[in-house]
Amino acid sequence: MDHSDKLQPVKGAMSRSRFLQSAGLLATSGVLLNWAGCKQPSEKQSNQSSTKTDTTAAAAATATMVKPVRVAADPLKVPPPVNWSSPRTHQIEMVAKEMMGEIKPGVLFHYMTFDGQVPAPMIRVRQGDTVDVTLTADKNNHNPHNVDFHSCYGTGGGAEYLTVGPGQKKRIRFKAMDPGAFIYHCAVPDLDYHIASGMFGLILVEPKGGLPKVDHEFYFGQNEMYVKAPVNEHTPVEFDYERLLAENPNYVVLNGAFNGFTDQRYGALKANKGETLRIYFVNGGPNLISSFHPIGNVWSKFWMQGSLSNNSFKKMQTVQVNPGSCAVLEMELPVPELIHLADHSITRTARKGLKADIAVAGTPSPDIFQPLTS
Repeated sequence: MDHSDKLQPVKGAMSRSRFLQSAGLLATSGVLLNWAGCKQPSEKQSNQSSTKTDTTAAAAATATMVKPVRVAADPLKVPPPVNWSSPRTHQIEMVAKEMMGEIKPGVLFHYMTFDGQVPAPMIRVRQGDTVDVTLTADKNNHNPHNVDFHSCYGTGGGAEYLTVGPGQKKRIRFKAMDPGAFIYHCAVPDLDYHIASGMFGLILVEPKGGLPKVDHEFYFGQNEMYVKAPVNEHTPVEFDYERLLAENPNYVVLNGAFNGFTDQRYGALKANKGETLRIYFVNGGPNLISSFHPIGNVWSKFWMQGSLSNNSFKKMQTVQVNPGSCAVLEMELPVPELIHLADHSITRTARKGLKADIAVAGTPSPDIFQPLTS
């Protein structure tokens, strides 16, 4: 019996011409959708023909969509720590699913997801384990999808062998060779469009000795969103290729939602004075470097780019996380406070929606901090 963690597929919203167009790009090479080697459309084509095909398909799908559902992944939904000492095989089942959600209340968007959430489910294995992945595409999708695992040694991180159209299913198997936190993401030719729409996640490969115990573990994913102005309050916003090419997003968010984990939306996370917490962080991008900072605290430990093969940095105030990479970060909580997780490219937090709060409860610590009256 396999005791490994298993991600359960979620049921739920490629045009045929778009899929055939993407597949046709690689017909002469004998493989399907080789992102590293395929011929890419020009910027003009990407901005015009792709927009026409994809946004038209998304608009057509909207007519049959029901009330938007939450796509923001719960930061508390973290697989339990590794507690085995010999290699295992993990059966991972994922569903590529296009669906209607809300960037913020009243702003509808046609997200692309794995398992109906942004970021995609966190996967947790041990160094030396085998990862057996099955990707299924929801039958109502309008685009092709696949997965590139940065933790996978193999052409395209496995993407070439996982490309699926609506209702299709593909499977790969790879060995998790290196410890660390690694991004996985959709890697079809329009990968920037797909990633910006939500198709990215994190796989944690714990070292053989495991990670030190902490009191809380949270999971966050940052990405940019490039959209046009809404036509009216009942019409979903369309993806904006001009903004994408200019790398000028309307929104930069955590877990696909504008100020998602604050009192404005889904509420702050909870912790207590004296506890420790660890954040697994993935920057989907597709373009911007994150300057991740805990306002009112510092990162007590930081593993750059998620590399657990190297020693951690200590007492870091603001850290850079590249698009297409990850970080593992820890905090100590010496005082009760409200910590704001922010991108210190600060306009993204002040105006574009990247903020999450951690409410730390406990008795005051006046020797460390106290407000004074005049």
